[in-house]
Amino acid sequence: MTSLSLDGDPWCSRFHSSPAADRRLVCFPHAGGSASFYFPVSAELHGSVDLVAVQYPGRQDRRGKRGIEDLQIMADQAFEALRHCDDLPLTLFGHSMGALVAFEVARRFEGVGGRIDHLFVSGRKGPSVARQERVDLLGDEGIVAEIRAMSGTDARLLEDEELLCMVLPSLRSDYRALETYRATPGAVVACPITALVGDQDPWTPLSEAEAWRNQTTAAFDLKVFPGGHFYLSSRPVEVMGVLRDHFAGALGA
Repeated sequence: MTSLSLDGDPWCSRFHSSPAADRRLVCFPHAGGSASFYFPVSAELHGSVDLVAVQYPGRQDRRGKRGIEDLQIMADQAFEALRHCDDLPLTLFGHSMGALVAFEVARRFEGVGGRIDHLFVSGRKGPSVARQERVDLLGDEGIVAEIRAMSGTDARLLEDEELLCMVLPSLRSDYRALETYRATPGAVVACPITALVGDQDPWTPLSEAEAWRNQTTAAFDLKVFPGGHFYLSSRPVEVMGVLRDHFAGALGA
């Protein structure tokens, strides 16, 4: 798997060249996740859609960089890296923590007069939902148990002490950014929002995913899939269908 940095910027990875693309999709990973999580999506969409995956500091090719413990700062830096990506119609997709980063990046684009075609938020409660979560204050074993419960990481990796030592710092900083985040009261975007969620996700009840309705002045839709927090890994065909329908509709419009 080869990642091509966008214009040399370490925040942005592109896995497939799509010179004829007329739409761009920017994808934001979950806590502890990396840009490569979206490689299969890029493989499916490349050609007509240029996919850019965000690479947060502290993992893979950026593992030597310190993780960011403030989600607003994370969004500021991601936006600076992406702000010239709107030369094509721009859609954002974020899973779990990435949903919040995508929302904040969308706000920053709109704040400088930019336009986002659509915001997809996956596996995350709406920002207006208040719930105390401080996984970042747990010991290493507690964080590993949380990740294991989510079934989002290959169990073999969790048994490898050397790999764990490499990923735990970024996991902890991501959780701290996620769990200390508070949206600006009344914060909304002008683009449509689609929330996606697994029907057995204990971290994102349907009512809390529905709360994303409060964050847009445009249309809202909620799509529910069979599965847990990482439903999108077990239901790739259905999720890809949602994205394909969106881009087909956008092209028609």
